[in-house]
Amino acid sequence: MTPRQKKFCYEYANSGNATLSAINAGYAEKTARSQGQRLLTLSSVQKMLKDLAEEYASAKIATASEMQEKLTEIIRGQFMEDVIAVEGCGDGVSQAVTVQKKPSARDVRQAIETLARMQGLFHDNNVLNVFVPVFSGEDDLEE
Repeated sequence: MTPRQKKFCYEYANSGNATLSAINAGYAEKTARSQGQRLLTLSSVQKMLKDLAEEYASAKIATASEMQEKLTEIIRGQFMEDVIAVEGCGDGVSQAVTVQKKPSARDVRQAIETLARMQGLFHDNNVLNVFVPVFSGEDDLEE
């Protein structure tokens, strides 16, 4: 694959427009439409476009670790959300302002539940799978 074909692939992966991608890759404007269509038929170009599409898609999808980090931020109250509030200015006049708000108790509870599910702490019947140690034999101990 030539450097110009590679450039076409990157341009096409970003725009989806074969003609514009051919022009940006350095092909003549007069022949860009036909060159773009021709390039899309090449197996090497198709393979690279498929690889780029997978790469771009995976970069846009959050990993499990990223999701767990965000849920932990919510649980710990470190995540702040922008909300619109009405604030009085005096003389019966008010205005909308953007303020930051910590997660509500409901949001925290949902984040805890979601994180627990992700970490496998729930059984199938929605019972939290946390074991609490039970100590016995206190009566047998000497004082």
